Amino acid sequence: MKILMGTKNPGKIEGAKQAFEKYFDNVEIEGISVSSEVSNQPLNEAIIEGAKNRIKNLKEYAMKNDIKADFYVSSEAGITNYFEEWVDINVVVIESVDGLQSTGTSQGFPIPEKYMDEIKATELGKVMDKIWGLDESGKGKGGISILTKNEISRIDLTRNAFIMALTKHINGDTWR
Repeated sequence: MKILMGTKNPGKIEGAKQAFEKYFDNVEIEGISVSSEVSNQPLNEAIIEGAKNRIKNLKEYAMKNDIKADFYVSSEAGITNYFEEWVDINVVVIESVDGLQSTGTSQGFPIPEKYMDEIKATELGKVMDKIWGLDESGKGKGGISILTKNEISRIDLTRNAFIMALTKHINGDTWR
């Protein structure tokens, strides 16, 4: 099974791979860097917009380069204040070759208000790198690994978001 994913982030790719491997055999994911067409730090509606834009751009890339895939997938992390406080979530979009599209989200974790102006001006990963003296904490295990003392990683968040989105694909017409 060939899956194109709109990122080269190894943590996101691994999370998607783990999710798909729970339900499908011979999973191959190719990460392709495509634009989300939203800011580096998406907020609220821009999170889902960025994920959907990555799917659109991924499909265009595949068509231009004559690449065939069974699924086109994306993952967009962002911050929302829909819950009356800032929460970081991961939104994924899955689109099958026949056009069935689904969305899933990860668990969210709170972002202290005192960091929000700086995060909005740059992005969460850069602010976390500054706080903890790290470099590119958003890659691999992600900043959530730091915050949970290695209990939960970006891979876990991404995997769970993909599992949520896959419910529409793995349950046939019953859940469509």
